[in-house]
Amino acid sequence: MDFNFTDEQEQLRDAVAKWVARSYTFDRRREIVAKGGFSEDTWRELSDLGLAALAVSDAHGGLGMGAVEAMVVMEQLGRGLVMDPMVQTWMTAQVLQSHASEALQAQHLPNLAIGQWRCVLAHQERAARYRLEVCQTQAEPSASGQWQLTGLKSVVPMASQAHAFLVPAMAKGQLSLFLVEANAPGVTVRPYVGQDGASLGDVSLNKASAIQVTQDGQSALDWCADVGVAMVCAEAVGIMDTTLGMTAEYLNTRKQFGVAISSFQALRHRMADMKMQLELARSMSYYATLKLGAPAAERRQAVARAKYQLSQSMRYVGQQAIQLHGGIGVTDEYMVGHCFKRLTVLEMTWGDGLHHLGEVSARMQDTAGVF
Repeated sequence: MDFNFTDEQEQLRDAVAKWVARSYTFDRRREIVAKGGFSEDTWRELSDLGLAALAVSDAHGGLGMGAVEAMVVMEQLGRGLVMDPMVQTWMTAQVLQSHASEALQAQHLPNLAIGQWRCVLAHQERAARYRLEVCQTQAEPSASGQWQLTGLKSVVPMASQAHAFLVPAMAKGQLSLFLVEANAPGVTVRPYVGQDGASLGDVSLNKASAIQVTQDGQSALDWCADVGVAMVCAEAVGIMDTTLGMTAEYLNTRKQFGVAISSFQALRHRMADMKMQLELARSMSYYATLKLGAPAAERRQAVARAKYQLSQSMRYVGQQAIQLHGGIGVTDEYMVGHCFKRLTVLEMTWGDGLHHLGEVSARMQDTAGVF
């Protein structure tokens, strides 16, 4: 199997890497966090790079690229701890292209491709605990032919900056997916900043007007979750790469007993273990991304395996980096502590390690899926 990237994918990687190195400095990131975790300027720059159009089809002014290109981008954004939830834009594009009417696609996808319309998935509820089938939000038909949604969605990315939300809700006993405009009557957003500095919020719906995107909301939501897991894995690989590089540089600089502590054998062994965890994570990230086009059962098993390994790797690399840095590692002025916070949040995004270990166990067959 050929794991080499195409010239186009390499060019995409280089373009994003150059933007991260030139424009998204650690100081700029700290300024964005202090202002609430989102920057219109950063979003516009990413859109100008073509990233908002990545998953939009050519027919609607997009680039029509796939999962591997998205993985390449997320790994580079992870290296710079970029907080903008670009994955949400890609999910929205794919869901609308797969399930929405032609009129709805024509209305929103061209604006999404140029970054002028932001739509995010608002699916988490307090009682769900990573279970996608648990949904207390209710949808009732209205006299106008649309629907009215009532419920509460938690930890919604970019909630106060989104123009619309993709919302799962129960309609006549079936989980369906709806599009809700952020400025619609009955929509209330309570914004806050996450532990990693990203902009989040709770979205309250009180008979909010909505358009039904698809009646088969469960399969659409399952697909979004699997894409979300694969992109979390890619982002985490980028963050761990940065974390490992910073730790190696610190060990080569920090001196004790007159020599660099990188010469201590015990610390060198720990760095080797961190590198091994990173490469295990990278392999499983590739595995998850390449399985996104597989049938649903195979796809879900693959991403669960990947997320479990990534959860182990993220925790190990993050904790070891903090310990090897010592006190400086937990200061706000030093980047490695922010890497650790982001890795901790990613470990719990779309299901933590124990949740996905349960997913793997539930799908285990007599042959363990090998034969």
